Amino acid sequence: MKKLIHISLVILAAAFPLRAQNNLPPEVREMARRVMMPVVLRVPGMDRVRVVQNLKYAHSNDPNVLMDIYLPPNLPKDERRPVVIFIHGGARTAYTPKDWGVYTTWGRLIAASGFVGVTFTHRLQYPDKSLEQGAADVLDAINYVRANADQYNVDKDRVCLIAYSAGGTMLTLAMHGNTPFVRCLVGFYSFMDIQQSDFRKTEAAETVRAFSPIIYLQNDVSHIPPMFLARAGHDEVPTMLDSIDCFIKEALTKNIALNFANHPTGVHGFDNQNDDERSREIIREVIAFIKLHLDSVNSK
Repeated sequence: MKKLIHISLVILAAAFPLRAQNNLPPEVREMARRVMMPVVLRVPGMDRVRVVQNLKYAHSNDPNVLMDIYLPPNLPKDERRPVVIFIHGGARTAYTPKDWGVYTTWGRLIAASGFVGVTFTHRLQYPDKSLEQGAADVLDAINYVRANADQYNVDKDRVCLIAYSAGGTMLTLAMHGNTPFVRCLVGFYSFMDIQQSDFRKTEAAETVRAFSPIIYLQNDVSHIPPMFLARAGHDEVPTMLDSIDCFIKEALTKNIALNFANHPTGVHGFDNQNDDERSREIIREVIAFIKLHLDSVNSK
């Protein structure tokens, strides 16, 4: 079961030609099918979003480390919108996670909701030794978007980071207090503590600690941006639920600004796997949370 779960974090159907997929083990084909499924909520205008694809954003020489930017329909040239940056979970870059159905539809969904959306492939590969190189790419992505804000209609001082699964480790980059332009953080079924995860087998103990969001609750929490965590009640990933539950418990004792939503029957990836009203309700709540904290109505 654990092997199957790890496969689910890294497989991409688009990485394999259709004929080649027939030669893959059934569980691999199933996981490839899952990541290509779209988000279960649609809003008007998603089909009119403009997408700028395959931008070279990072210092990495990996040819798959590229970015797509999703722009709202009919966006005036001189208008600036807040930006939502999506951080995928652990996957080989050859599987180009930015092209997965879950992220291409999230990009369109968030752009149709009035924001600039950013998806990108980075080098985090759970549970291999990759935290620091993944973080380097995430920082490069943030810096690229802000440095090119005028070109892509971005208000560089109004940023939201959304992380998924193992990508939750990257939320730590905005919990140090030196990124005031990050106005809010969102975690979908995301690791909030990896001190019990399989990263312990590949990474140094101090690195695992540094990339565990829960650690940042032990110091001054006043600079931690408002957070929204979405939990899947039937999450299959080992230690995932414990990491989220422990973080929430500690966060409440520290009285941080935290919104929380639970999908009682949701699986890992419920936003594109559980086609039900509870999934859509949580996605709507997240978008409303982002709008509140990025204040898109009053964007520059």
